[in-house]
Amino acid sequence: MKGSREDLPVTLETKELKIQEAVWGDIHVSFETYQARFDVTPLLKGLPDSLDQCPHWGYVFKGEFRSRYKGGQEEVVKAGSAYYTRPGHTTIVEAGTELVEFSPKELFQKTMEVVGRNFEALQAKK
Repeated sequence: MKGSREDLPVTLETKELKIQEAVWGDIHVSFETYQARFDVTPLLKGLPDSLDQCPHWGYVFKGEFRSRYKGGQEEVVKAGSAYYTRPGHTTIVEAGTELVEFSPKELFQKTMEVVGRNFEALQAKK
């Protein structure tokens, strides 16, 4: 299987971000583009420790993001870097960031059920 930003379907697009994603077997893949700084932390409420429990692997084409872990550890991933984000994190993505990310499908789906509900609730308040 293969895909590019030109052919993966857009599944979420707002003025702040654009997500294109697909499922390849047991792997979820997404191209993500952020036009504004995006802190995922409020969307994780309801998950254990209010942190993302799904691991992610990826590559940052442009920009950077920060992952924070329980206990205070923090990692900054910048353009040109491949990464692994272990379970138990939150993420803050800076404006202008473009990346591709791979995640285990089942863990990703469990996380996104909670994130989706929180995202809809926040959008309704705007």
